[in-house]
Amino acid sequence: MSASEHHAERLRPDPPPRLRLFSLKDGDMFVVTDSVGDISGLGDGLFRNDTRILSYLQLRVGGMKPVVLNTARSRNNVVLRAHMVNRPPSAPSGHEPGAVHIERTKLLWNNTLYERFRFTNYGDIPASLPVMLRFAADFADIFEVRGTNRIRHGNLHRRQTDNNQVLLIYDGLDNVVRTTVISFSDPPAKLAVDEAHFQIELQTGEDHELYIEYGIDRSAKPGRQRYRLAAASANAAMRVTSRRGGRVMTSGLRFNEWIERSHADLALLTTEMETGPFPYAGIPWFSTAFGRDSIITALQTLWLDPAMARGVLRFLSKMQATETSSFRDSEPGKIMHETRKGEMTALGELPFGQYYGGIDTTPLFVMLCAAYAERTGDLETIDSIWPNIEAALGWIEQVQSAVGNGLLAYRRGEKTGLANQGWKDSEDSIFHADGTMAEGPIALVEVQGYAFAAFRGMARLAGRRGDDRAATLWMARAEAFRKIVEERFWDEELGTYGIALDGEGRLCRVRASNPGHLLYCGLPSLERAQRLISLLRTPAFDSGWGIRTLGLGEANFNPMSYHNGSVWPHDTALCVAGMARYGERASAARMLNQLFEAAGHFNMELPELFCGFPRRPGEPPVHYPVACLPQAWAAGAAFMVLQACLGVKVDGWAETVTVTRPILPPHIQKLSVSNITVGTRAITLRFERLAGHVVVSSDAAEHHDVPVMLEL
Repeated sequence: MSASEHHAERLRPDPPPRLRLFSLKDGDMFVVTDSVGDISGLGDGLFRNDTRILSYLQLRVGGMKPVVLNTARSRNNVVLRAHMVNRPPSAPSGHEPGAVHIERTKLLWNNTLYERFRFTNYGDIPASLPVMLRFAADFADIFEVRGTNRIRHGNLHRRQTDNNQVLLIYDGLDNVVRTTVISFSDPPAKLAVDEAHFQIELQTGEDHELYIEYGIDRSAKPGRQRYRLAAASANAAMRVTSRRGGRVMTSGLRFNEWIERSHADLALLTTEMETGPFPYAGIPWFSTAFGRDSIITALQTLWLDPAMARGVLRFLSKMQATETSSFRDSEPGKIMHETRKGEMTALGELPFGQYYGGIDTTPLFVMLCAAYAERTGDLETIDSIWPNIEAALGWIEQVQSAVGNGLLAYRRGEKTGLANQGWKDSEDSIFHADGTMAEGPIALVEVQGYAFAAFRGMARLAGRRGDDRAATLWMARAEAFRKIVEERFWDEELGTYGIALDGEGRLCRVRASNPGHLLYCGLPSLERAQRLISLLRTPAFDSGWGIRTLGLGEANFNPMSYHNGSVWPHDTALCVAGMARYGERASAARMLNQLFEAAGHFNMELPELFCGFPRRPGEPPVHYPVACLPQAWAAGAAFMVLQACLGVKVDGWAETVTVTRPILPPHIQKLSVSNITVGTRAITLRFERLAGHVVVSSDAAEHHDVPVMLEL
C-alpha cells in the first residue's frame, strides 16, 4: 500500500521476519500478537484510535512459556486460537509435563479484547498450575511504534481497584485521558499493577476456563456469558459484511482457499461507517482510512461488490478539502490521503490527522465515480456527490494551470509532509537514470493516466446527466491530454514511458512498473501498449511471483527495497488488468497463477509487498520484514486479476453482462461467480474448460431477464 508518512523506520528492530504475527480488527481497534498470543512491545500490541493501549502481554505457565502446537485465525477472521501445552518443569512440581492442554482464544468486539483460557488436564495425575500474566501499556502513538522519535509525553498512571481490575491511565498532552481496563473472571491469587497470578487446580480429565478483558469498560465482569455474547455479536457482524457482493468458487481447493482468505481479509479490514462500508488499508501500520488505497481496493472489487465503492465515494466526498493548508497539503477540491486519531496528529506534531498529500487520489476518485456509475447505473448517488466531483476536477484543472505544462504535478507544502506523493511515496522512489533524486514539482506518469481516465469518465457522466456540451468538451480535453502525455513521457530508446518529469521538465528515464497503470487507464496507443506489455513480461520485470516495481539493472534497483525492485500485488494487478484491456488475457492468467502460488507461501494471503528476487525452483518468495498483513489492496488483487482473465463486465445502464474471450487460470477446470448484481437482480456465471476452450453459461435466462453476451 502507500507507505505514507515516514519510512526511514521500515527496518527498525522488529520481531524477526520468520516469526509469524497474527492480527484481528474491529472498527478502530486492532491487535497484533505472536503465536502464543503474547505481545512483545516491539511492533505488536493492542491499538485503539492509533494509540497502543496494551504494549506488553506475557503468559507463563509454571514459570515457562508454553509450547505452541498450532495458532490460526478462524475462517472468518473473528477469532484467533492458539493450542499450547505446558513445558516440562525445571524442578519438581505438582504438574505433569505435556499433560495440560492450553487453548487461548482472542476476539475483538466493541472496543474490547476478549480472551479465554481453557486449561484441560489429560494427564494421569492431578495438576496444579501456577499461571502468570504480565502486562503493560505505553500508550505510544502509532508513529512512535513505527520509529518516529518524540521528546515530550504525557503522564502514565497505574492502579488496582477493589474488584479485581487494573487501570492503566495516560493523561495525554492533547488533554485526552486514555484508559486501559484489565478485568478478570477469577480473583487472582496475587494482583499487581503489572501482573496477575492464578493457581489452576485440575483433576484428571478436568478443565477450567479463565476469562480476561482488555478495554475501556470499568463495569466489565468477564465470564462465559459475556464472552459468548461478544463472540456471537462479532460473528454476526462479520456475516453481514461477508455476505455482501459476489462469491467465487472453483474446482481447485487451494485456489478456493486463496479466494476465500482474500475475501475474508477484505471483510476484516472493512469498517462500517455512517457513509457505508469502507476498507481500511492494512494492519498494523495503516489500519485507518486512506484515500488511494480505498479507491483502488474499490476498483479491484467493483465487479463483485459495488456497495464498497459507494461507501468509499460517500466517505471521501465528506472528507474533501475545502481550505488551503500547506501543513496538511490541502487545497479546495482535493481528496483526502489519510486520516489519523492519535496524540501526535492531534497536537500537530505531524500533519496526518487529516492529510491531503496525494497527487493521485483526486483523479482516482473521479475514475471511481465513473466506474461505479457504469457498473451500477446508480445516478442517484452520483447526483448526490456531483458538487464533489466538480470540485475535484476543478482542483485538477487548477494544478495543471499552476504547473504551466498542462500536467498534474506535486510539491509538498512543508517538510513534515510526504516528499513523494504518488503510490511510491518513499523518499528514494522517483529518480533519474543516474540515480539522482528528482526535484519537484514532479509529474508522475501513472498520475497523468489517472487524469486522462478522469476526464473521459467525466465526459461519460456528463452525458448521462444530459449535458452533451460538457461531455464533448471533457472528451476533447482527454484526447488532447493523451497527446501531451504520449509526447512528453514516451522514450523510444527505453521502449517505454519514463516514470516522471521533474521540475525542470526533464524526463526520468527509468524503466519501472508505473507506466503499467497507463494500460489500465487505456491511454497508450496500441503499438506502444504492445511494446510496454512485452517489456513487463521480460525477466527484468517478471520475477516469477509478480511484476517488480523497478526493472533489473536500473539505478537504485534493490529487490529488498520498499519501492525500487520489490513486488506489490496491487501494482501487479493494475498492470495485468491493463494488459487484459489490450487483449493480453494469456498474460493475465499467467500472472494470476504467479500471485496464487506466491500466496501459498504466505498462508494463502498476499502481504502488502514482498522482495523482488527472481523465482528459483523449490524456494519461496522472500518476505519483506515489516509488510502489512492483511492488506486491503493486496487482498483485492486476486479479484482484479481474476476479472481480467474472465473478461466480465457489467453494464449498469443497460443492465447487461458481457464476457469477452474468457480464460481460466491453469489447473482450474470449473469456476462460478454467484450473486453478481445487475440492477435489482443477481445472476450466476459459470465457466468450464472443455476441449481446450472455455464455455460460459448463466442462470440469467432461466430465472432473470438479464442479457449475458459472449464476445470471442
